Amino acid sequence: MNRPDSKTRSQVLSCILEGSSIRATVRMTGVSKKAVMPLMVEAGNAAADYQDRAFQNLNCRRIQVDELWGFVYCKGKNVTHEIASNNAAAGDIWLWIAIDADTKLVPSFMREIATGDLQ
Repeated sequence: MNRPDSKTRSQVLSCILEGSSIRATVRMTGVSKKAVMPLMVEAGNAAADYQDRAFQNLNCRRIQVDELWGFVYCKGKNVTHEIASNNAAAGDIWLWIAIDADTKLVPSFMREIATGDLQ
């Protein structure tokens, strides 16, 4: 697969960071969906590596914590054996996040994928 040049990659990531959907980004940039998605994974991994290196000995005084709930494919209570076999991540997803109240820095987060109770 051809890798987009740095200017195009920057344009794609800018669209995603501004809140555009993947399909809208494809339309605006002309980059295929199969190229956009790996680029997002690569950028996420680079950001995680940076955060692991840079976020050391922080002077956070006030931390606010919150949780977000969502679902992948369907809600956990609606996951069937058929859905689970086709999409292992289907079901409820939770994101716990800590935010520095003064700087709005996110020093820590954790996600959990909880699949439905299959009987």
